[in-house]
Amino acid sequence: MIKLRSALLALLILPFLGACTSSEKEQTSSKKVRYTDYVNPFVGTDGPGNTYPGATVPHGMVQLSPDNGYGGWDRIAGYFWPDSTIAGFSHTHLSGTGAGDLYDILVMPFNSKSDRTITENGNVRPVSLFSHDQEEAEPGYYAVDLLDYDIHAEMTATSRTGFHKYTFPKDDKSQIYINLGYALNWDGPTDTYLKVIDNQTVVGYRFSSGWAPVQKEYFVAKFSVPFTSYQLVNSVKGNDMKVVEGNEIQALKTRGYFNFDTPNDKNEVLVKVALSSSSIEGAQKNLAAENTTWDFDQVRKDASDTWETELEKIKVSSMNEEHLKVFYTAMYQSLLAPTLHSDVDGAYKGADQKNHVAKGYKKYDTFSLWDTYRAVHPLYTMIHTQRVPDMINSFLSQYDETGLLPVWSMKGNETNMMIGYHAVPVITDAYFKGIKGFDVEKAYEACKASAMNEKGDAMADYIKLGYVPLNFDHENWSVSKTLEYAYDDWCIAEFAKALGKEDDYKYFAKRAENWRHVYDEESSFMRPKDRKGDFIKDFLPKDYTDHFCESNAWQYFFYVPQNIEGLIDAMGGADRFEQRLDSMFTYYPAPEDELPIFSTGMIGQYAHGNEPSHHVAYLYNYINKPEKGQKLIREIMNTQYKSTPDGVCGNEDCGQMSSWFILSSIGIYPVNPGNAMYDLGTPLFNNATVQLGNGNTLKIVAKTVSDAKPTVKKVLFNGEEIKGWKISHNELMKGGTLEFI
Repeated sequence: MIKLRSALLALLILPFLGACTSSEKEQTSSKKVRYTDYVNPFVGTDGPGNTYPGATVPHGMVQLSPDNGYGGWDRIAGYFWPDSTIAGFSHTHLSGTGAGDLYDILVMPFNSKSDRTITENGNVRPVSLFSHDQEEAEPGYYAVDLLDYDIHAEMTATSRTGFHKYTFPKDDKSQIYINLGYALNWDGPTDTYLKVIDNQTVVGYRFSSGWAPVQKEYFVAKFSVPFTSYQLVNSVKGNDMKVVEGNEIQALKTRGYFNFDTPNDKNEVLVKVALSSSSIEGAQKNLAAENTTWDFDQVRKDASDTWETELEKIKVSSMNEEHLKVFYTAMYQSLLAPTLHSDVDGAYKGADQKNHVAKGYKKYDTFSLWDTYRAVHPLYTMIHTQRVPDMINSFLSQYDETGLLPVWSMKGNETNMMIGYHAVPVITDAYFKGIKGFDVEKAYEACKASAMNEKGDAMADYIKLGYVPLNFDHENWSVSKTLEYAYDDWCIAEFAKALGKEDDYKYFAKRAENWRHVYDEESSFMRPKDRKGDFIKDFLPKDYTDHFCESNAWQYFFYVPQNIEGLIDAMGGADRFEQRLDSMFTYYPAPEDELPIFSTGMIGQYAHGNEPSHHVAYLYNYINKPEKGQKLIREIMNTQYKSTPDGVCGNEDCGQMSSWFILSSIGIYPVNPGNAMYDLGTPLFNNATVQLGNGNTLKIVAKTVSDAKPTVKKVLFNGEEIKGWKISHNELMKGGTLEFI
């Protein structure tokens, strides 16, 4: 729930109350901590977070959430905290991205009490006012009062189904509509279909195009009580609607209105909606497998219990209520994506737009890899290990279908958003961490194919020249592409070396050093270079230009995670590198500087609201000045995260912002997320217990670390001091105690 229960908070701080008597301890030990009570799904729905508050389960195919009805950057996820209207509840949403897509299968209850509408891009939409005072959200559940209609709306979910519960007042015109023509932001329908099977069952599909070009969402909807009548409508334009006779309709924008008797003060109508990317039959199988009951409260409880199982994989204790809220909300949001894409029988729509069957694994999609390879996937390898092979097999299925690994894939499409081929570090990280369950040789083949794809984003120039040359097209991003490609090449080189592919190792190891082609000794920054090999003139590192991806030269300077030591040497040594790090966090933008929408969470030139900066505070470890980094890490944790709707300082980005916080708060972070190593920082919590994915337990102890004393002099693992401020994943997975002193 949004509000914490004081009794539960008291229970969590028991480890600090050393004066408790044994009888008091026995009295409280029977109480069960409920970590879901610390989660606020509204975090990120205000400000730049772009999250949604609705009902879903971990990695669920369905994200059943309210839509305000308006488009725009702030409403990328369909919902924006400052808004006051609800146009309905659609079943698919993106979590914390910069892409406005999905919003499939909109459902909304009405009656005669109001005819309020809004107009959005020429579309007239019925809406209801709502108030946050009559709104509620917890993991797996969302509820709101639709004030104009006096209807109480509740929803929960299973992996592949959404479950609605509407409590109607007495009225002679109560109805629920399914709007397949509803569209928002970049999304728009290309073909929709509705068919009434009987007086409780409707099937259909919504095909659409948006950021992902070919989306297919089939569905079946079942009502708990018979509808008394219905109208199938072709929504031609604006508010012009043509009623179609018969029990089915196919058009660009279709709607179905279903009327119900509501003779009493409180009349309940429930709706179950199952989705499938493959077929109507697939949706019917999903419904039959996952949601056969009309017991809404039981399904809600099951969803909550599913979340509880995931959240308790890391148990932290603190007297700071805000830290607990932020941590468990981060745990929740780290599991909203990737999303399940295959049906219960394995069927799914592939990236080649054909139906396939995932055999022996669950097919996932919604891979925001430019963001999530940094911390989300390393977190999964630690505590959600069993899901990692499914995700890598999902990559390899796209390779089978298209010849390439995913870049930013969604709903059986490659969007080619952002840069790099960052499925590669996810694969190599899993390989070096000893995770089984995928074809290693095929995975290597796929990595190499993506790296040698000359039709890829500036890849022909990169392969020929060793760098991406500048041009002045929008989003050329030449420097950023060079640096990110070089990092992925290093991952492939290490993979090749481990597999005994010596020629490939030498080739990709050389490409891994391509960052040197854009390093400019004169400015000591990474600098755009033209096709002739000349650096661009009139270069100011703090400027945001099209040569850097959503960043500037300050933020991308440190992106050589594969060779930090080489970068230090190129600068002239540790002292110069320390000066650059210090300046990064103290050289603030001037008041007249124009910052782009992505430059948020600023500490000097460090932008925590965007991913290229996320590893930088840990780089002090590489010049033996860890205390400087530790102070900054603590500052970032304390200032850039809150448990309020505006509590995310940038796009949440499918769990990356949350995963940075989770890992940093237990004292570790992967500067190089492709080599199975963690860099050590400073824990936020004095005690944490991590249920590792292999069944072992890791205890994090930092008894004397606090805001007043955030620095760590040494770290012990099972009693032995760690040298070099690093620990391997494979060592950590043995379990035991990691102690920060």
